[in-house]
Amino acid sequence: AGGDGGPPVEAAPGRAQVFATVVDTFLEKLVAAGSYQRFANCYRCFYKLQPEVTRSIYDQFVSQLQTSIKEEIQEVKDEGNLEVLFNSLDKIVEEAKNREEPAWRPSGIPEEDIRSAMVPYLLKHRSYLRKVLKEKEEENRKVAESVLAGRDRIAELQQLIQARKHAWQ
Repeated sequence: AGGDGGPPVEAAPGRAQVFATVVDTFLEKLVAAGSYQRFANCYRCFYKLQPEVTRSIYDQFVSQLQTSIKEEIQEVKDEGNLEVLFNSLDKIVEEAKNREEPAWRPSGIPEEDIRSAMVPYLLKHRSYLRKVLKEKEEENRKVAESVLAGRDRIAELQQLIQARKHAWQ
């Protein structure tokens, strides 16, 4: 319930509930379309001879039809794992409600769609590569300085060796 003192806000029905409602509505309309009156008109001769039996046959037929359809729908739901998928979709929709930016939709022009999807990725990748390049350039500069310092030290040592060699001779 909200803190505004109003009636509690009920959550919207989940997709699994909506699907079940659609199936039930479909069955109701199917039975209504195949009314007893239509059934009796199709089997008029039999109806005139035995109306009670005709009604019984119709009731059994409709019952079996509804049961069969419900079993088939349940089998499809089980095989397709629809309950889990519906719940997952409900969760995704719920999480998306807090998003500020609109969801992406295709424009119908594949080149623009690819560009709109790839350009941000490529710009991010370019930024990453520039960062790595700067790090490597800095690393190379330090290594170059180290190499130059090592060469200077080698030159100093060579001069020291030459000086000691002359002093020894």
